[in-house]
Amino acid sequence: MIDEALLISELSFKAVRSSGAGGQHVNKVASKVELSFSVLESSVLNEEQKERLISKLDTRLTKNQVLVLQCDESRSQHKNKDLVISRFLYIIKEGLKVAKKRRPTKIPKSAIKKRLKSKRNVSDRKALRRKPDLD
Repeated sequence: MIDEALLISELSFKAVRSSGAGGQHVNKVASKVELSFSVLESSVLNEEQKERLISKLDTRLTKNQVLVLQCDESRSQHKNKDLVISRFLYIIKEGLKVAKKRRPTKIPKSAIKKRLKSKRNVSDRKALRRKPDLD
């Protein structure tokens, strides 16, 4: 897999003033943390991994293939930094997962028979509801 410590060392952080809870304190302290990670400039990821991330995270990346995440859930800058790092690592791990190739399977004959039998039962039940034919 990938080395998380090296990946974290490639991140750049920026602290910004945050809105939300905190009263006047919020106007003085930069507690919101912005994380940015350039997929193309990463030395930890190989070319195949970079391509996979670019294709899977295309809606989250900027035009320069930079992933930008923000966190302002907590009033503590350190807690926000930890939260955004854990969120980043989760996104990268999910983006690098290779989906299993689907093998088409044949429908078992017993399942087909069971379905047809239930259809026949419903049909018979509805036939009994009809008015009798008096001819």
